[in-house]
Amino acid sequence: MEKPVLSPDFTIDDIHRLREYNYEMTKHMTDEERMDYYNKRGREVQRKLEKMKAL
Repeated sequence: MEKPVLSPDFTIDDIHRLREYNYEMTKHMTDEERMDYYNKRGREVQRKLEKMKAL
């Protein structure tokens, strides 16, 4: 499945597309793989937020 393209207004349909994409990406993962998947992305976001905060 391709990564969803979000609209500039970020509508409820965008949220539905993101949830569907996320489900498709993780549905065949084990619990450990799924935790790694979410933790990796969470750390990336946290790092970006800390960089923005420092500026």
